[in-house]
Amino acid sequence: MVSAGRVRRIRIALLLGALALFALLYAPQPVLPQLAGEYGLSPGSAALLVSAATLGLAVSAIPLGTLSEAVGRRRTMITSLIVAELLGLVLPWVHSFPLMVGLRLVQGAAVAGLAAVATAYLADETGGVRLGATVGLYVAGTTIGGMTGRLLGGIVGDFWGWSGGVLAVGLLGAVCTVAFVVLLPSEQHHQRKPLRWRPLLSGLGAALRDPGLYPPYLVAALGMGSFVTVYNVLGFRITAPPLLLPPALAALAFLAYAAGTVTSALAGRAADRWGRVRVLLTSLAVAVAGLLLMLPDSVPVILIGLVVFTGGFFGAHSVANGWVGTRASKEARGQASALYQLAYYGGSSVGGVLGGMAYGAWGWPGMTLLLGIWLALAALAVTFSRRQPAPPC
Repeated sequence: MVSAGRVRRIRIALLLGALALFALLYAPQPVLPQLAGEYGLSPGSAALLVSAATLGLAVSAIPLGTLSEAVGRRRTMITSLIVAELLGLVLPWVHSFPLMVGLRLVQGAAVAGLAAVATAYLADETGGVRLGATVGLYVAGTTIGGMTGRLLGGIVGDFWGWSGGVLAVGLLGAVCTVAFVVLLPSEQHHQRKPLRWRPLLSGLGAALRDPGLYPPYLVAALGMGSFVTVYNVLGFRITAPPLLLPPALAALAFLAYAAGTVTSALAGRAADRWGRVRVLLTSLAVAVAGLLLMLPDSVPVILIGLVVFTGGFFGAHSVANGWVGTRASKEARGQASALYQLAYYGGSSVGGVLGGMAYGAWGWPGMTLLLGIWLALAALAVTFSRRQPAPPC
């Protein structure tokens, strides 16, 4: 039996670790306009700072998750977060944009060690004691971290420039990282195993051969590409004519991120009651409605549209993520989940750059049209999923 005190320490540690992880991952996003101005970059080029990190996370999640089986999950998570934090503190002092992109790629690869391992560590070390609540707290940490990092970076960046904003997020991450290392208990229930790639490849093959898993993969890739694009370029739009918001006020738009905390939980429960296809299509339609609401040059209307769009996206993400867990066969469940993360963060990387380029070339209306097409394609894949046979028992 796992003691209540141990479970509490694990919860607090993983909450702080998730906060640090996602604050660091998206630290440059609110100061992209300042970076673009200093280095003479287009919105699409500036977005490389976000896309490089999410690309690093996407390609490293499966290898680091597998490595943790051999070297230990606690060691993997702590090492990963420390490396990511050190890079976060170095980044504000680097004044070569290509070097910054390279460092962000490595930083994203580092945080994958925590992102890919945290849920497995929780399941093992809590002994299943209120696991749903514990995982929910970890997910809340990811949401809070993403929002806090964006807010802090944007507000501080308005007064001390992009480097001050990124440094402020790095210092916040440092405090959380120290607390994470101190609080996270040693493993008691995980038996280390030798590295074996054959079962991994077998599971990957099974996950790739199941056509019923492709709709949630597409929702992850196209939905996250749309989501990151909106948040990457929003600062460019609302700080430029005719809106001309100060960067500190523009950063408050990231409070809309909190809508995802509510809708992800609601959508999951709704899918259990009314079916995942229906709820997923509704969530995607809500996201498109949010995009359309953001078209007028009115700050209040844009903010309302942003809340609607964010809520729709996170609702879709929640249902699609659960779809993978219930659809995948037992032998492929872990690999299917990893492929979902690959699609999710890969979509963030590629979609964020392409969406930024669309904004630079065609403005907000052209970008909205592109994102609407992406979300419509995701909805089409979900609709066709009705024709897929039930998963094998």
